[in-house]
Amino acid sequence: MACDLWLVPLVDVLCHSPDNPFAEEIAIYDKALGDAGLPPVPVYAYMPGLTGDVAPVAGFDYDALHFLRRAYMLQLSGLAVTPVDELGGDYEQLLEMFEQSAQHSHLVWHYDHAGAYVPVDFDVPLSNDELLEGGGPLGSSHGLLRELESVAPSIGIDPANPPTAPLPPIGPTTLEEPAGPILHDDSPFARERHVWLGLHAAATRSLAQGSMIIFS
Repeated sequence: MACDLWLVPLVDVLCHSPDNPFAEEIAIYDKALGDAGLPPVPVYAYMPGLTGDVAPVAGFDYDALHFLRRAYMLQLSGLAVTPVDELGGDYEQLLEMFEQSAQHSHLVWHYDHAGAYVPVDFDVPLSNDELLEGGGPLGSSHGLLRELESVAPSIGIDPANPPTAPLPPIGPTTLEEPAGPILHDDSPFARERHVWLGLHAAATRSLAQGSMIIFS
């Protein structure tokens, strides 16, 4: 099943518009951030080259996302990061055995089909009843980027000089659609690397442009 990542520019032309489709979500995020003693979702008066347009930044399938999460959990737990052909019980065991570590991870503790990462730096994902009823835990783009850089060497990527990210989807895909093909990659971690590159592109652009990352 396909999973898309979109960038939502946090600029006033969108966020201060009475027709802002993300107004309710941003209000919920602001409350969660405020309850944690953090600043609200930043909204910029002007960002060079940006409009209020929401655009796709990456696409991959759900299984591949969990492959990358599995690799991160293995590394975090001090276990060997080994490739697998399909997700098995070891991933579920990792999540159960290291539940607290999983819930402290911006990469792992996040809904697959909804939720957001905001360009505000905080250590662990935020959660409250309103978030869990909607998009799930709120992640930090800073935290996501740190975790991606941490797991990169385990799947054969130099985080200081990563390969070129795949092109984003042309338009939105539905859950029932298959994800687009991954780039040719002889690595046994080809699926993990494909997702890593998409998430890395999203996280770096989120911080560079002042954008929010959303799953769809």
